[in-house]
Amino acid sequence: MNIEEIVFQIILNAGNAKSNAFDALKHAKKYDFKMAEKCLNKAEDEIIKAHKIQTSMLQKEAEGERQEATLLLMHAEDHLMSAILAKELIAEMIELYKLIYQNKE
Repeated sequence: MNIEEIVFQIILNAGNAKSNAFDALKHAKKYDFKMAEKCLNKAEDEIIKAHKIQTSMLQKEAEGERQEATLLLMHAEDHLMSAILAKELIAEMIELYKLIYQNKE
């Protein structure tokens, strides 16, 4: 796999993670916490996939196999970091929805 294919895989996994995280939030708004949890788990799985690719690239660089820092690579890293942040914040928001639901009853 060349560097562009590797980078696009990170972007794909990060995009899937972010979509799953926002799907989780939509379910939480409807108080469907089981589906919200399922979507958050899918988001985490996608983040792990992207992170493994990133870690592999870091290991290769540490071993002396340098990659050019392209705009595309920076874009992929940005996608991954925003997906991680979105998932973490949405997980906290879901906890708030759970409190609202408990106090509503």
